[in-house]
Amino acid sequence: MTKPAVIVVGADKGGVGKTTVARTLLDYFTAHHTPTRAFDSEAPKGTLRRFHPDVTEVVDVTLIPDQMKIFDTLSSVEAQVTVIDVRAGLLSPTLRALRDIGFLEAVKKGQITLAVFHILGSSIASLNEIEDTAPFTTDARYFLVKNYVNNTSFFEWDQATHSNYFKKLKDAVEITIPKLNEMAYEQVELASVPFLTFVANKGPNGDAANYSFVLRGYVRHWLGNVWAEYDRIKLNDIIAAAAAASGPRVQAARS
Repeated sequence: MTKPAVIVVGADKGGVGKTTVARTLLDYFTAHHTPTRAFDSEAPKGTLRRFHPDVTEVVDVTLIPDQMKIFDTLSSVEAQVTVIDVRAGLLSPTLRALRDIGFLEAVKKGQITLAVFHILGSSIASLNEIEDTAPFTTDARYFLVKNYVNNTSFFEWDQATHSNYFKKLKDAVEITIPKLNEMAYEQVELASVPFLTFVANKGPNGDAANYSFVLRGYVRHWLGNVWAEYDRIKLNDIIAAAAAASGPRVQAARS
């Protein structure tokens, strides 16, 4: 049995595009034929589930029965990767709960792989979240994500402030998610399909669609750049065993 991997995507601030990042992760693992499941903690509706209904279940991560639904099943499902899209404001409480149930201890012992994608905003308040989450990520792969999809500028981050926060996290790795053309982003939203499906010109049921060639091109180029970032941080190494078992790696969207 391969070691399960859990990827937590979240922020203590809303409006930073965490679900967009979660969607790109699911597309990335789909393209690599890696068995993946996802949990959307924006109960009761769930934005992530709207785009990836086949692999996503909506949960309330603050409730113990739903925590059991996620973590008691890690070794009993076919999925090698579990992606958790944490509702805004619940990143620190969720990590604290993982400590309390012994999950972080299992990560420390090497029984589970944990990666945290912390989506940052442009304000100093967002950087302050780092101090709240850092104590829980000592044994995790900790990624600090600058997401430009929502026109975030990060103009409040002067170099001295940036250095003061980031030097505290010697093992943290920065990721940059570039901006996607607004019209292209809106068309994917209207189509309610994964980015990868939109690029392939397919509808929600896998049938042929009639999306704009131009807009599909913008999404393809953008998704390729996002995946280049995931390749740079060697994200696939987290689930290397599962990837090896499922066949050869496929070309990324940028090719």
